[in-house]
Amino acid sequence: MLTLTDNAAAVVRTLTQQIAGETGGLRFSRQPGMDETLTIRAAAAPEPGDQVVEQDGARVFLTEEAAAALDDQILDAVVDAGGSVHFSVAPQQPSA
Repeated sequence: MLTLTDNAAAVVRTLTQQIAGETGGLRFSRQPGMDETLTIRAAAAPEPGDQVVEQDGARVFLTEEAAAALDDQILDAVVDAGGSVHFSVAPQQPSA
């Protein structure tokens, strides 16, 4: 299952509280025909069939396709000097 870094959780929490309210989250979906591309948007609530990842007060909603693509991944986020948010994913490291 997708996990979030502390930075990602803070960014998701901040964005969704500003845009989608307390029950909202960021929704990740995959566009048909775009195998490597994920779309991210603020959502007031998960849609039917979405997987919900909650971590440190941050909520991420994943479509079935996005959940499969992000399984066993870590979501990170950075905010650049201009205020733009950049998300990245990396494989989770196995526990020792």
